[in-house]
Amino acid sequence: MATEQQQFYLLLGNLLSPDNNTRKQAEETYENIPGPSKITFLLQAIRNAAAAEEVRQMAAVLLRRLLSSSFEEVYPSLPAEVQNAIKSELLLVIQLETQSSMRKKICDIVAELARNLIDDDGNNQWPEALKFLFDSVSSQDVGLREAALHIFWNFPGIFGNQQQHYLEVIKRMLVQCMQEQDHPMIRTLSARAAAAFVLANEHNVPLLKHFSDLLPGILQKTKETINIHVLIIFSVPQMLTMMVDLEDDEDWSNADELEDDDFDSNAVAGESALDRMACGLGGKIVLPMIKEHIMQMLQNPNWKYRHAGLMALSAIGEGCHRQMEGILNEIVNFVLLFLQDPHPRVRYAACNAIGQMATDFAPGFQKKFHEKVIASLLQTMEDQANPRVQAHAAAALINFTEDCPKSLLVPYLDNLVNHLHSIMVVKLQELIQKGTKLVLEQVVTSIASVADTAEEKFVPYYDLFMPSLKHIVENAVQKELRLLRGKTIECISLIGLAVGKEKFMQDASDVMQLLLKTQTDFNDLEDDDPQISYMISAWARMCKILGKEFQQYLPVVMGPLLKTASIKPEVALLDTQDMENMSDDDGWEFVNLGDQQSFGIKTAGLEEKATACQMLVCYAKELKEGFADYTEQVVKLMVPLLKFYFHDGVRVAAAESMPLLLECARVRGPEYLTQMWHFMCDALIKGIGTEPDSDVLSEIMHSFAKCIEVMGDGCLNNEHFEELGGIMKSKLEEHFKNQELRQVKRQDEDYDEQVEESLQDEDDNDVYILTKVSDILHSIFSSYKEKVLPWFEQLLPLIVNLICPHRPWPDRQWGLCIFDDVVEHCSPSSFKYVEYFLRPLLQSICDNSPEVRQAAAYGIGVMSQFGGENYRSFCTEALPLLVGVIQAPDSKTKENINATENCISAVGKIMKFRPDCINVEEVLPHWLSWLPLHEDKEEAVHTFNFLCDLIERYKQILYSSQMEYKN
Repeated sequence: MATEQQQFYLLLGNLLSPDNNTRKQAEETYENIPGPSKITFLLQAIRNAAAAEEVRQMAAVLLRRLLSSSFEEVYPSLPAEVQNAIKSELLLVIQLETQSSMRKKICDIVAELARNLIDDDGNNQWPEALKFLFDSVSSQDVGLREAALHIFWNFPGIFGNQQQHYLEVIKRMLVQCMQEQDHPMIRTLSARAAAAFVLANEHNVPLLKHFSDLLPGILQKTKETINIHVLIIFSVPQMLTMMVDLEDDEDWSNADELEDDDFDSNAVAGESALDRMACGLGGKIVLPMIKEHIMQMLQNPNWKYRHAGLMALSAIGEGCHRQMEGILNEIVNFVLLFLQDPHPRVRYAACNAIGQMATDFAPGFQKKFHEKVIASLLQTMEDQANPRVQAHAAAALINFTEDCPKSLLVPYLDNLVNHLHSIMVVKLQELIQKGTKLVLEQVVTSIASVADTAEEKFVPYYDLFMPSLKHIVENAVQKELRLLRGKTIECISLIGLAVGKEKFMQDASDVMQLLLKTQTDFNDLEDDDPQISYMISAWARMCKILGKEFQQYLPVVMGPLLKTASIKPEVALLDTQDMENMSDDDGWEFVNLGDQQSFGIKTAGLEEKATACQMLVCYAKELKEGFADYTEQVVKLMVPLLKFYFHDGVRVAAAESMPLLLECARVRGPEYLTQMWHFMCDALIKGIGTEPDSDVLSEIMHSFAKCIEVMGDGCLNNEHFEELGGIMKSKLEEHFKNQELRQVKRQDEDYDEQVEESLQDEDDNDVYILTKVSDILHSIFSSYKEKVLPWFEQLLPLIVNLICPHRPWPDRQWGLCIFDDVVEHCSPSSFKYVEYFLRPLLQSICDNSPEVRQAAAYGIGVMSQFGGENYRSFCTEALPLLVGVIQAPDSKTKENINATENCISAVGKIMKFRPDCINVEEVLPHWLSWLPLHEDKEEAVHTFNFLCDLIERYKQILYSSQMEYKN
């Protein structure tokens, strides 16, 4: 028996194996074990504390599932003494179990068995369970009290026909637990159990009245936790119930055209609501409320519940990210089991959950689960009988590979390529014979994603795929195949980019001809043709591959590209009646303006417009000289798009294009360059002043800084400086005000970890804008030098405030960076501000924050290099502080190394530019021992330049010494 039990442990482990063959064989072996033997083995595994935790949890899940789906076939046939032993064992294991999540699973088994042991007359054939319940709820052991309440919540009908007899005892038990002061979880579980008991007896009016005085306790617990918890308690089950509202469709598995989600359906509405709730309230609140519901659904024999449970896991991943990370191993192992579920729609939902987790938890998900997930998805992609499942497994593989580190994917390339190629061959034949294309579309995208991640490692597989892909583009010309053709064009261009010009050139001519043929027909394509966006992106990739050789194709691609980038969305101001007459199918989105009016915009084409703008940026970046002739046309297109409030992607691309377009315009001469700058300048400054969205604002600010560097001294007139000064002052004042408001929120009575997460996000956004303020000032100082100091003085008090000791470290870091620029670009005039920044800078060399230390050390370096004689004594004072940082025990750790290398560089600059400040002969041997620099590339250049100077300076001495030695 002991040997059989050991074999059963191995079997449980194999059921969790990432290897599909091992797992499938284990499932077949498990199914062939007689029911009574299963119960014995499973119960033994559960109570064996020495067994692996995941094996015990698997045993618990299987035992509950067995009792739920096969109780009548298994349990009644057991001898009475075996039945009694099982019941006794379960109650004993609960008392001995120390691991909370395992205890809950055992409680689930007890509740399931108790549910099945209520006979047709309502008699509870397990009176010992009731005694255990009453004893445990009064126990001093908190774990036992939690267990009793968990069982009661799971099965509130456990008292059967004796419920009326025990009514007062039940009520007293719940009231007593609700008043528990030392253990909040007891209060939570009792409130949950009370709610479940009331709902289970919702038609028993006298009972509801009798238990009505429990309501204040439930509400009090709700208030203690958070006011919206009671809403979640009741709304989450409703959302999940909606998600179960699915229709049986015999043709579902073989459908070749995917209909858009029916947003009016209960299932989609419930899933969307769950997603919004998780994102809005966060995992700290939502996950504990929903986890048990989902686990019960996943164990339900009805496929609709298992499907809904898996889709719910997909929906909450983004909002519950931080909380799910801690239990991701358990979740992934469990979800992978459902890739073998007997129902294809459950397997589909499991693929969906894996794909969503691969996105939500990347790249940690890929690093932890690459072996299990890749093997499982490839196995699922072999499901020839269910193309919808095949296609969704391929889609999940795309999600996985997109964010997978190259080093992790490369060992699987042979296996991935073999599977993808064999499936592609089969599906190409099916396309020819039957016209089916769904799986082929996803497989082509999977190939593209694998190549994109593998890069040059994909070269050996290039010839395996390229002929078939070219064949598809050449022959898939029917309207119903346009998405397949577009995805294949994308795949070819991504493979070309991955393998490089040398390998791709053997097919480049053919591919370009295919693209040119499609481009020729571009004007005949419908506005919503999916090939358009794929073509636009493919041309840009071809430009990256071919480099200057691509210039010959610009006349061909620029026309349609400019046309797409110039799409003007249809907008309308409508009253409520008109809005209702316009269906969502027409692609309109509406914003309610009040007074029975709504603003509507037709969103069709906006993504293509954004893609086209991004591709124009790509051409400007790759083909500066060749793109010069298009500069004026593109600038006139892009500048108004800075105010294109309908789509942030369009605006970001427009902002990003500005400095690149100036670089292109420079090729045509100074006059043309100035003309282009006049188009841009006012729009950029106004964009900085009015833009509230941090992502768009930061890109506009970054581009403005780069433009100033391109244009140099004289690019801004007095009006520009005046307007810009007011804007920069406003941004800094807003920064300080926002920090104060966040501190006030931290003192609020509703402040908790969830609020802090939100405040941290706001703070990160503010700091990012602060970095862009610093970028603009850097560009202005580097271009205008000391001439700009009178203008800068209006900002000086705010910059000084940034470096006060009480400010957060990012403020001090960027404040010091601004003063570093003043010293570097405006010396010797910078010395008149020394009273404002020098003491804070010297003190910051030893700051706790490595980022602040780095900014301070850089400041000492530029002070010695550019500051002049006035800074002499301060360079001397800084030296021992710099040495102290360099020689600290943890100076070379990952978080400290950049600050340390800036200190080393600063010491080198002092020796090079201010040798009169220190004893160079004493410091030099130490400095040489600290080399080389590895992390900070810019400072490494300064350091090695000085090292070369030293070698040049001392080589004659070394040569003379060598000659003396020989003589």
